[in-house]
Order: sequence, then structure tokens, then C-alpha cells
Amino acid sequence: MFDQILGLVKQQLGNNPQVAAAIPPGKEDAVHQEIAHQVTTGLASQAATQGGVGGLLSMLQGGGLSAGSPVISTITGNLVSSLGSKFGLPPAATGAIAAALPGLLQKFTQKAADPNDPSITPNSITETLSKFGGGGLGSLGKLGGLFK
Repeated sequence: MFDQILGLVKQQLGNNPQVAAAIPPGKEDAVHQEIAHQVTTGLASQAATQGGVGGLLSMLQGGGLSAGSPVISTITGNLVSSLGSKFGLPPAATGAIAAALPGLLQKFTQKAADPNDPSITPNSITETLSKFGGGGLGSLGKLGGLFK
């Protein structure tokens, strides 16, 4: 699933000229990797607090993609800090990237909810998030099959 999120990051940011211009030349791949990592880690932490993958997907589908939502706030805060410290991106650049997060997560949610799109499934989400979230997801690996 990380590769699918990375693909969504590249697509979403590549289609946004303001964001693409904010990324220093030659750093695009590293920035995309960091964004995908922060999104995946943020989703893992939120899954642990939302009752698992099912709760996370329900929250995202139920309007959890607004700028003030816990998922967006968590990911944005960590992402802005990380991009600033690792790549020296100015606030205008990190803000433009952070503003693209709701659209990115909306595409992720649509793919996860589409039974005809096998690229992101509840099982792959559970598997990936348990890797990024460590032990915080507990027995979710056993529960992943319930969300098919």
C-alpha cells in the first residue's frame, strides 16, 4: 500500500503547479517519499485511535477530510515539520504541500472503498499500517478480513 500512496502523492503533487514549483529541483523523489511516509505513519496513528482500519475508513468517508479533522491535522503538523527540517522548505512550500493533503486522502479513500480496485484493500491497509504503527494496532491484522 505504501507504493500506492507514493503513486497518489506523485500524481496529486504533479498535477498542482504551485506545489511542484515549491519542491527544490533534484529533491522531488525524496520529498515524495517523505510525504508518503508521513501520510502512512499518520494514518497508522489515527487507525489506532479510531478503532482500527474500519473506523479510520469510516471516518475518512464520513467527512474526516476537512482541514480541521484529526487525520489531516496530525499528518499536516508532522509533515510540515519534517519537510522544513529535512529539506529546508519554507513555510509557503510546506503550506502548499499540506493544502494538497485532503485531495490526496480523498483519492486514497476512494480507492480503498472501490471493490473493483484491488490496489488498496482493507487487508493491505491493515498490513501496511501495522508496519508503520508498530504495536499500536494490536490485533488488527486478524480483523482486516472483516472489512472486505
